[in-house]
This record gives sequence, C-alpha cells and structure tokens, in this order.
Amino acid sequence: MSVAKTQTERFGANPFVVEGPIVAGSGIPAPNFTLGSVCWGDAEAEWVYCQLVLASQTTLQPGQWMQWDKDYAASLLTTAVAVVGQRCGVFSGAMQPPTISGGPVGTVTLAAGTYYVWVQRSGQAPAVVSSGVTANIVVAETTTTAGQAAVPASPTATTKQITPVSFAAANKTFTATTTNGSNVLTVLSGASVGSGPFIGASVSGTGIPGSTTITGLTYSPSGVVQSITLNNNATANGTGITITATGVLEVGLMWPYIAKVN
Repeated sequence: MSVAKTQTERFGANPFVVEGPIVAGSGIPAPNFTLGSVCWGDAEAEWVYCQLVLASQTTLQPGQWMQWDKDYAASLLTTAVAVVGQRCGVFSGAMQPPTISGGPVGTVTLAAGTYYVWVQRSGQAPAVVSSGVTANIVVAETTTTAGQAAVPASPTATTKQITPVSFAAANKTFTATTTNGSNVLTVLSGASVGSGPFIGASVSGTGIPGSTTITGLTYSPSGVVQSITLNNNATANGTGITITATGVLEVGLMWPYIAKVN
C-alpha cells in the first residue's frame, strides 16, 4: 500500500519540482521520495514519483505523455519505445511553486542526467496531443513524437493504444482582448485553470499571427486566469475576440496503460 507524502491543492499549477541532475558522489541526497510514492490533489488527481534518465538534452513540457515500468523508471512515450502493459500518464513537474503573480512555469530544458519527476495518472490534466482530436473518446494512441499522443476517429496501424482516457472537447475556445503590438491577452472569458487553455497550446483568432503558442499564464490568488502570454504580438486591437487553442487539451486520466498494438 502506498501512502501519499505530499499533496497539491490547485490543478494546473502544482509545486512539484524537477529534481536533478543527480550526480553520484556529489553529497546531494536523492531521491527525496521513495520511487512509486503517490500523492493526490483535487479533481481526483494522483501523481506517481518516478526516475527519469535522459541520454541527451531534452525539453519537457507540462502535459507530455510518459510511461513507467515496475521499477518506476519513466520515459517519454513514443510508438517505438511504448511497452504493452506499462502504465502511463502526463508530466506535471513545475520548476518552482506558483505565486500570486504567476501560474505554472512552461517548458524546461534539461541536460543529460538522472532526474526525479512526478507523473500524473488520474484526474484532470493538460495533455499534449496532435491535431485531429476526436472529442468524448476514451482511448488515445502513441505517435512518433516523444510525449505527444493522438486521438483520431479510428486507430492508426502499428501505433499503440493508450486507455482509459477521456477528452471532453476537440479544442478549447475562449474570448480575450487583444492589443496591437502586445503579446498579452487580457479580459478573458471561458478560460479556467481546469479546462485551459494551457501552456504550449497553439492559438488562432482575429489579430493572432500564424504559428502562435501560449508561453505563460498568470493567476489571481484564488486561481482565476488573469492573462495569457503568447510568443507573438497581436496585429490588431480587439475586444471579445474568440480564440481557439489546440495541441494541449484537457484530458481525464483513469490510470491509463499501454493496452495493445493497433
């Protein structure tokens, strides 16, 4: 039986730290928890503490899919490395706790080495997905892109099935005010810490240039999304502009695992 060592109270902005790199003989104790330790939070969320060994420099993003073996050694999920029967979930390790002026940090680039991370296996979470998501589906599949899943209308041959999961929608829409020359969206409606939009998502709408993604979110002390930072500046002023976010969507995790080869 596993007993939780800690917990988080706000989905989407948890304070789990990426530990490492761990260097043998450095005198720095690690890991800080027993591998396989479980903690929990709201929205039925559970996280598992795993070891992540990186052979080369790697960029991690909240919502990337990982799998882990019986020894809790985790790896980014791809079709090639996916092992039928292994459990999987999404990476949710932030580099620092959230503050009143900021939400969860975005991507983090790590050098080769040994790290320890928390992987979410249950509850609501951001999930990195390819285009062509079908809503209200309880299975997903691996792709050739590390950490990215696909949710097509029908299985793709040779991929591996991820189940059970549930996607509530094929995209996330919300409204915002845009300011010409600014990369910050304000006066938001329809954005929430639970359903998104999330860091890393691609966004489109009037006055939003192509290839624009979300790089940051800010929250009020009560967890209300106050502003969204983009990697590009808006090209027009607008009020109540409908914005569509794709690529990182809300998923319901129910202890998923690699079920079979499609």
